[in-house]
Order: sequence, then structure tokens, then C-alpha cells
Amino acid sequence: MREDAFTILALPNTYMTNQPKKIKVDGEKSRKPSLKLKGKRFSSPSGGGQSKDKTYSSANNKHSKSRSKFEHPSLSSSTEVEESNDLIYGRHSVLSSLENQRSLNRIWITPRLRYDRRFHSLLLQAKGNGTVIDEVEPRRLDQITRNANHQGVAAQIAPYEYVDLQDLIERAKSVTDSPVIVVADGITDPHNLGAIIRTAESIGAQGLAIPQRRAVGITSTVMKVATGALDHFPVARVVNLSRALEDLKAAGFWIYGTASSGSEPIHTVDFNGPPVALVIGAEGEGVSMLTQKCCDVLVSIPLQGKTPSLNASVAAGMALYEIYRQRWNNTLYSKKLQKTSSKNHM
Repeated sequence: MREDAFTILALPNTYMTNQPKKIKVDGEKSRKPSLKLKGKRFSSPSGGGQSKDKTYSSANNKHSKSRSKFEHPSLSSSTEVEESNDLIYGRHSVLSSLENQRSLNRIWITPRLRYDRRFHSLLLQAKGNGTVIDEVEPRRLDQITRNANHQGVAAQIAPYEYVDLQDLIERAKSVTDSPVIVVADGITDPHNLGAIIRTAESIGAQGLAIPQRRAVGITSTVMKVATGALDHFPVARVVNLSRALEDLKAAGFWIYGTASSGSEPIHTVDFNGPPVALVIGAEGEGVSMLTQKCCDVLVSIPLQGKTPSLNASVAAGMALYEIYRQRWNNTLYSKKLQKTSSKNHM
């Protein structure tokens, strides 16, 4: 069984008066052994609906093991079709792909929009690179996009080119000494994945790692929701997520998983220093137990309201903001000390 993407603890109003358990930092962090969690499982949906809090018996665990072998029907068929014949539509999405020279097989565009100054030169460049440009009427675009809000343009994209995990790590470290990489553990909703990518890129994370199986890949829907963020945000697709987390550890990353059981309130965790890999769990499932065992620290977001959980992309945004809030504060404090020191020496 799995936990929620970010199972949120609805704590009493007095929870802030209790002394939270903090991670001790004395010089360089010492990595704890891989977490070994007990059989208790808590689950509640990420995207709404009725919440569930259960302690599963051994019979339930046995059932979960057998179900884990089942291939998700929506991912074994429709996702593969979508990724092999993917469409993007809307002026912003297509324009962003053209500006960043993303590989496009075909573009359908209305005559009026084709000669728009924003598109015209970019379309000529794309045509020179082998993209087929079709002038069509809006009715044809309605058919192609199944009556979506295409805004007069649609494009068939080539399959997304994922980067190798080691390349992702090297790129991240070339940008900053303390990079942040997001790891999505089995996200199946393309809207959630696209929102996570958009938030992670805008806040300043350096990349994303996703599993190859039982999870959505980079589809047109993901690109649409990400609104151009993927043009500046590399994604690695890995065969074995646990092995990928071990590779991140070997590269100096600390792995922070999201869970309720045995977790630290996120505001008590020190994210300054080493590179960070933040693991976000699937909708209604959460971070798997196997993935949790690969984490150095489990974190949760305490809330005072009665809502038991948050959407995976919203929780990811909150966690990422906490990481960068701490780092920004640390940077501002360091600059203040430097100014004070320079004034004292004058």
C-alpha cells in the first residue's frame, strides 16, 4: 500500500507550542541509515474526495503485494498512444516550442495567425528544419484538437527527449553548489505533473526524475500545463527509482521523502547545505514504502485546518517554497553579516 502524495496532518491549534523534533546539524550532516518503517499505513486522497485512515492487516498487505503486479490500464495503453502521437495547442504553448526550437513534426495554423509577426519568422525557420506547415480553417483545428481551445494553432510534437540521470545531476551541479532535484514517485495525472514542473522551474529547482513504469511521462497535456517550463527544465526517466535515489545519494544529495508516519514537520528541517532531492508521491497513493526506505528524512506539512490532505502539485509547491525560503533567508543573513563586518573594519 502507499501513502498520500503529501498526507497532511491536521494538528490541534496548540501544536506550535510543542517542541518539534529537529534534525541536529553539527558541521556537515551525517546521513542516517535507510529508514525502516513499521507496517502502519495511512492513506488519504490528494485531489479531494473522501479521506481514508486505515491500519492495514497482514491480509491487506498481502493483497497490496499482489495488486502491485497489476499494470495500470490507463498507463499501459492510452499514455503510450498519447506519447507516440502527441499534440500541443494554444498560442503560448506552440510559440514557446518554436522559440526554443523543439522538434515539431507538423503544425496546423490558421492563415491569419500564420502571418502574425510573432509566428511568421519562427514558422519559416521551423519549415527549414523539416516541419510541415499546414494552413487550415478553424473547423479543421476543432477536429484535430477535439474542440479544445486551440486559439488557431496546433502542433504534433516529436517524442520528448529525456536526459540521462547522470547528465541531470551534472547539469544541476554546474548551476549551483546546492541544487534541488524533484523526484515524482508514480504521478499518474498529467495535470499534476505539469503543475509540479511549472512550480519547480519557476522557484528555481534544477530538474525532475520520474519512473518509467506506472507513471505518466511528458505528454502534450503535461507540456500544456507546464506552459513552457519544460523548455528550461530537464527531465530524466529512470527504470528503477530506488536505484536512482541511491545514485543521487552517491552524488551527495540528501533524499527528503513526503509522508505522515515517522516524519518531521517540514519547517523544523534544515535544508541549507547539501544538494536536495525532494520526493513527491502519487495521487491517492503517496510515496511507496520501498521509496520511503531509500529516504534520509521524511517530512510532512502540518496544517491547522480540518482538510486532511493536499493535491500533490500544491504540496510540492509548498515544500519547494520552504526549501528556498530557508536558503533565501540564509543568503540574506550572510550578506548582512558581510556588510556589518566590512563596516567594522572601516
